Amino acid sequence: MSAQPEHLALGTEFPAVSRERWRALVSEVLRKSGRDAGLDPEVALSTTTYDGITVKPLYTAEDAHPVASDGLPGHPPFVRGSCVDGTARAGWDVRQRHADPDAGRTRAAVLADLGNGASSLWLVLGDGGLAVADLPAALDGVYLERAPIALDAGTQTGVAAAAYLRLVAERGVAPDEVAGTLGADPIGLRAGAGAVADLGLLGELAAAASGLANLRVATVDGTIYHDAGGSDADELGVATAVGVAYLRALSDAGLSVDAALRLLEFRYAVTADQFLSIAKLRAARRVWDRVAELSGASPGRPGQRQHAVTSAAMLTRRDPWVNLLRSTIACFAAAVGGADVITVAPFDAAIGRSDELARRIARNTQSILHDESSLARVIDAAGGSWYVESLTDSLAEAGWATFIAIERAGGALAALDDGTIDRLLATARDERAADVAHRRAPITGVSEFAFPGEAPVVRPAAPARPTGAALPRLRYAQVFEELRDRADAAAARPAVFLAALGPTAAHRARVGFAANLFRAGGIEPVVGTGDLTQIVTAFRASGSTVACLCSANRVYAVDAAPAGQALKAAGATHVWLAGQPGDGEQTAGVDGYLYTGVDALGVLGTTLDKLGIA
Repeated sequence: MSAQPEHLALGTEFPAVSRERWRALVSEVLRKSGRDAGLDPEVALSTTTYDGITVKPLYTAEDAHPVASDGLPGHPPFVRGSCVDGTARAGWDVRQRHADPDAGRTRAAVLADLGNGASSLWLVLGDGGLAVADLPAALDGVYLERAPIALDAGTQTGVAAAAYLRLVAERGVAPDEVAGTLGADPIGLRAGAGAVADLGLLGELAAAASGLANLRVATVDGTIYHDAGGSDADELGVATAVGVAYLRALSDAGLSVDAALRLLEFRYAVTADQFLSIAKLRAARRVWDRVAELSGASPGRPGQRQHAVTSAAMLTRRDPWVNLLRSTIACFAAAVGGADVITVAPFDAAIGRSDELARRIARNTQSILHDESSLARVIDAAGGSWYVESLTDSLAEAGWATFIAIERAGGALAALDDGTIDRLLATARDERAADVAHRRAPITGVSEFAFPGEAPVVRPAAPARPTGAALPRLRYAQVFEELRDRADAAAARPAVFLAALGPTAAHRARVGFAANLFRAGGIEPVVGTGDLTQIVTAFRASGSTVACLCSANRVYAVDAAPAGQALKAAGATHVWLAGQPGDGEQTAGVDGYLYTGVDALGVLGTTLDKLGIA
């Protein structure tokens, strides 16, 4: 038996690999795949975010970030967390959202949540939610000293805050046990509902909550700007500008900067892009601490309190079960990113009023990540990652630039009213819309790998949201889902004929590509094979009037034109070809081409038109 080493040095049996060696190996792979061998491999494999941040394929010690500059958890600039012990001691706050206008159903759901893992409640009151007068009934049986309440009452914020404060007083809750937030967000209310922004309400609520040290009065809701199509830096920058406006309003009401900072909670969206979500939360704390420092806050100032919510924009109505995976990744990112509070939206939230199973799964998602996966036991788990640290820095810089642009436009409210904020968000909104349409940003179960025959998930309609918003509210999948709705409304499932030319080895790949694309529009592919006579016969039997040629380029060179013309003669009103046009020339009998990066929305819309689907 060989002697055991005194120190175990894992990996020492492998030779060291340099960056240049990696570059050489990647260049060879690119060459074999047909990519230009002259390209710099790192440039070739880099991607760019909607904030213009370059994400490299490789990060090494050469990209090392001075972690010491991030301070310690609970200390400025709070990149590593707002609390000294992070979530390691008590875990993060599991907050469930309730927007049911029925007080009885709300009470039952609230008690189920609190009895099965939730630790705080997010209550939507007034328009689109529970009547303020029903608040006591909905909270009957809830120990308010143990369950923090986050109010979200829109235009009725003042009335709802008074009702809640009256309720805690009637129940004799000790002042230091009243926690949560009164939820005032006048600028967010203007952005999302078009209401008048009354910043004076913040001072009034601060006075009403005086003596309640653990109760916050305002929520800076960044998800509004995320749902309007903004990028991560857009959301961060706009939320910072809104937060500064609230700091000014509270200072005007006579509060110190430190006191005002303690009255704010920030809400951010987290998505299935886990690294951007992790970095956004870390960057937001850094940016906000810089604001606090410049505002004259004391060295002992508090860090930004963050409420992370799984993105509503990323949810789908079609194949909603995939939302379970999206939300799990987003929740993971929120936990690793250091969020103080996390809300996981039920998988059916985009469809209507969630059922008990969906709510239970949303709760248990957090329980599994918190308890079974032990995410709460590690503080700043991503700290020191060359990639995450670099991305944090880049997002902080981009978010700060957005914040400065809004300040130069007169501040958040002025920039909202004159359209500056909408124009800022429009850049990323338009880029993402193009990526979704061209399937460069694929949506699993909707724009990719769709199942037209899926049984729909049906839910009661959710309360309507107020109209008159200054900013739009988007879901990325909506444009494809509208095509699916159009196809589903037809008397029979619309079909497209795929003419598979040549041997199986020649047509298999493009048949699969075309079938996947057409299913995204609710169109069922019907495949025909054989010689030209057999294909024409199969086309007539399919009942479709739209065909798509599928094969290899070498087969197209001989058979595409005859096949396209024969299908037209057999009654085809439109013929697609799966592939690029040869040398930019139109093949006889072919009306359009399908290829990676094509405008899929345009293709599907045209196909439904040609099939006579209104």
